[in-house]
Amino acid sequence: MASSRSALIALLVVVVSCAAAASATQFTVGDSQGWTIGPDYSTWASGKTFATGDTLLFNFATGAHDVVEVSKSDYDSCSTSNAMNTIQNGPATVTLSNDGTHYYICGFPGHCGQGMKLAVDVGSGSGGPSSPTGASVRLAAGPAIAVAAAVLVKLALF
Repeated sequence: MASSRSALIALLVVVVSCAAAASATQFTVGDSQGWTIGPDYSTWASGKTFATGDTLLFNFATGAHDVVEVSKSDYDSCSTSNAMNTIQNGPATVTLSNDGTHYYICGFPGHCGQGMKLAVDVGSGSGGPSSPTGASVRLAAGPAIAVAAAVLVKLALF
């Protein structure tokens, strides 16, 4: 009986881990255009719902652009003087690790002023359903975990 209980707990841990991993979505910034001068990143982000754990894929060539995470005031002024994080090698993946608004700019001279800036609101639920290019499907982890747990309990009783 103890070994059945241990197996049940181990299996439940695996199911919970898989459900959590499956719930994250990868967004390709700018879709097929990537991270470059030209796209309107405000429009790109406006129809999407971002959640903690999602990732942003910035497609750019190393040496042509970078991704700099900045504060709102530095975003507004296109300043990199107080950068929180700078990624110089492309393509770059950024994990949205907490709720709130995250601000990204290109730190190359003049690029931010030409529109290479992205503000992402994480966890507010302000956007509509998302269907980004190349994204995984966002699953409702809560119900999936409950169903899996119920099935595992029944299996353990037999």
